[in-house]
Amino acid sequence: MKAFVYQGPGKSALMDRPKPEIAAPTDAIVKIVKTTICGTDLHILKGDVPTCKPGRILGHEGVGIVEQVGAAVTAFKPGDRVIVSCVSSCGKCDYCRKGMYSHCTTGGWILGNTIDGTQAEYVRTPHADTSLYHIPANSDEEALVMLSDILPTGFECGVLNGKVQPGATVAIVGSGPIGLAALLTAQFYSPAQIIMVDFDENRLETASRFGATQIINAADGKAVEKIMQMTGGRGVDTAIEAVGVPASFVTCEDIVAPGGVIANIGVHGVKVDLHLEKLWDRNIAITTRLVDTATTPMLLKTVQSRKVDPARLITHRFKLDKITDAYETFSHADKTNALKVIIEA
Repeated sequence: MKAFVYQGPGKSALMDRPKPEIAAPTDAIVKIVKTTICGTDLHILKGDVPTCKPGRILGHEGVGIVEQVGAAVTAFKPGDRVIVSCVSSCGKCDYCRKGMYSHCTTGGWILGNTIDGTQAEYVRTPHADTSLYHIPANSDEEALVMLSDILPTGFECGVLNGKVQPGATVAIVGSGPIGLAALLTAQFYSPAQIIMVDFDENRLETASRFGATQIINAADGKAVEKIMQMTGGRGVDTAIEAVGVPASFVTCEDIVAPGGVIANIGVHGVKVDLHLEKLWDRNIAITTRLVDTATTPMLLKTVQSRKVDPARLITHRFKLDKITDAYETFSHADKTNALKVIIEA
């Protein structure tokens, strides 16, 4: 089969690889129909994720058709159309029983990280019964690719961890796909203000269309000053970091109000300064999280009822044999205006 393979920092290629086989009774083999690229994949290609070794097939998102199931799989059968969750969950270990599927002792974020992933014609999915989701009839499967990772990540790591409340003031630092997913799902809670911060004018305009109340282009270095002016000098109740670089996290430190929350979503590959000399007395909370996908069933219902439309995040489409072009487009979003790219296997 064709598969996109990480070959070390800065190196990758579309290659021929053996089709995966059932390795455990709880496995399923899924024929990938559509997948996508995540910002985390770009971090892997930079060498920021040491758990992902050269030779790994990348990708942890997608929808497809079950081709084969292990003897212990009871919830799925060949022919079922499914969402592949970015997080694999056994459902039985202590972490899974707490709803912390991302820390499953035999799963977690392993697809496209410690085992081969979804940017291929086929993928082996461990713990299939608790890591796949049935696709309802007549669904927009492209939209549901966003439920593999990006929508639950924005919601769980940003909105829920950030304790967004009705009438609250929220700032999302980073208006890329994950920041926009947080923006879409923050609106479930009717905050009074959602301020989006980015350097990219196109992404900020997109944020305005998606429901941001204010947008700030940070290119002039005055984002913090502008947010403090917008909030009467108080700062924001929730500051969501959605980039994964030191400067964006420090911005969140500078704008969080007393009693507020900094909710980190970004994948950080280098150290970040924590300015406790400014924050020690401000009653703030700082949260970190890897998506658990515990909210995926709820989000699937909201997509089905048209309360949220994640298909709005899709800007480009490619065939699998053009995945190198897809990566080039996605990694140069400042020039291509890319948000999420769909790759058809």
